Parts: sequence; C-alpha cells; structure tokens
Amino acid sequence: MSPLGGGSLLLAWQLKGKHVLIVGGGDVASGRIESVLAADARVTLITPSNGLHPLTKRFLDGPYSITYHDRLFGGVQDLANVDLVLTAIDDVAQSCVICSLCRELKIPVNVADIPESCDFYFGSQIRDGPLQIMISTNGNSPKLANIIRKKIEQNLPEHAGDAIIRVGELRAKLKERAPGVGGETGKRRMRWMIDVCTSWEMEELALLDDQMMRKLLDDGWEKNAVPSPAEMGARSRQMYSATPNVAAPGILVTTLSFVAGAACASLFLLARRR
Repeated sequence: MSPLGGGSLLLAWQLKGKHVLIVGGGDVASGRIESVLAADARVTLITPSNGLHPLTKRFLDGPYSITYHDRLFGGVQDLANVDLVLTAIDDVAQSCVICSLCRELKIPVNVADIPESCDFYFGSQIRDGPLQIMISTNGNSPKLANIIRKKIEQNLPEHAGDAIIRVGELRAKLKERAPGVGGETGKRRMRWMIDVCTSWEMEELALLDDQMMRKLLDDGWEKNAVPSPAEMGARSRQMYSATPNVAAPGILVTTLSFVAGAACASLFLLARRR
C-alpha cells in the first residue's frame, strides 16, 4: 500500500453565488476570472485599468456578475464579505500582504506562482459540458500538468459531456417517477442508474432523447430490467466514427473505464447528498 500524505484534497467546490475577490487583471487573472465565472460566482476585480488583458476587458464588457474597481488593492476593507481571494499580480510583497490578511480572516486564498501562499491550486483542467477533470502536480510543475492534461484530453471518448447531460436528464425523470430520499426506493434507483451507465456505451448514452428515455423507464425501470440500446432504438455508434480514433487501445480502455467510473461515482455521491 502506498504511503499516505503529500497530496491535496481534490474537491468540486460549489461557488454559485459566492463572492470572489480577484486582484490583478493580466493574463493569469483573466484565466482566474473565467474559472470562477464558469462556477457562477460573484466577482469583484481590483486592478488598474492600464494593465487589463484583452480577455479581462471582454469579461468586463460582457453580461457577467463582475464589480470592477480601477485601482490597487486598498487593504483589509477590500476583504469584507469575501468568500475566496485570488491574486495574480507581479508585486510579490503585496501578494504576501494579501495572503497574510486572508489567513488572519480565515479566507481561502490563492497567490499565483507562490505555492507556499496558496491554500489550494487550480491545476490543469478539462471541461466538456458538466464533465470537469483536474490534473494537479501540487505546485511542482504546472507545465507537466498541462502536458498530462492534453494526453488525457486526446483520449477521452467523444461526446462524454453529452452523455453526462443525457444521464442527468434520465436521472431527473426517474426521480419524478419514483420520488423519495434514501430507503429501498433510493437504493433501487441508484442501482438501476449504475446498471444503465455500465451497460450502455458512452456514445449510446449521448443518443438518448426524450422518447428513448420514456421507453427506457417504461420497459426498463418499471420491469426491473436494463434494455439494450438496440431495443431502445438507438442508432449505430458508427455515426461517431467518421474520424478514426488514433488513441492507443490500452489508453483508450483505461480512459473509458475512468469516465464511466466517475459517472457512476457521481451518481452515488449525488444520491447520498440528496
């Protein structure tokens, strides 16, 4: 058994409606802004306008929840009612001051390029709709994290994001048909959804539409069975094979198993959370 320790606790942090302060407006800051906006956070940006990156300017001009202050960080008063702080500035001394203030106030903080001043790392990320994968080297090598991300991304099954969306819709319809939290019904729901996810290929799940979902629930859930895609009228998976997949078979099998396992684990955790 490998020794424990030396890693990070990887979380899907729910930032919806949370107040995030970002100090800086350059290239790195623009990436931070994009990441927290994708999580539906409320953003306050503090940075002089003469250092704004073009992408940062586009975010400020867009329909996003951003409050902008054209100035330098002003001190502890800028941290009032803030849930999370991200700094991306060249002034190392100022970054350390902000970090110290945040830690005194118990506010999680990330200081770009100073690992010891980070309560968490961003890592290198893959996003395909609701699918998010993060690769972290725990601050050791962001470049290697990026290289590894690209290798994983190249070998992900096509339409994984679409499949996850369809499975989420099927799960919601199932909960409408068999409501309740926990108990035998909850266990049966979870087991049936796991069986669907492991019996159907990713691209077949991506083909699910409303009519197929109703039929799958009628002929599957109601009869305690998992019909095949062919029985549900799914088209041939070859529709997704117009472009040859050049991935190594071993890597592809591993990746498919990883994504299917992640989807099933997500169903299990969601069922527990509800």
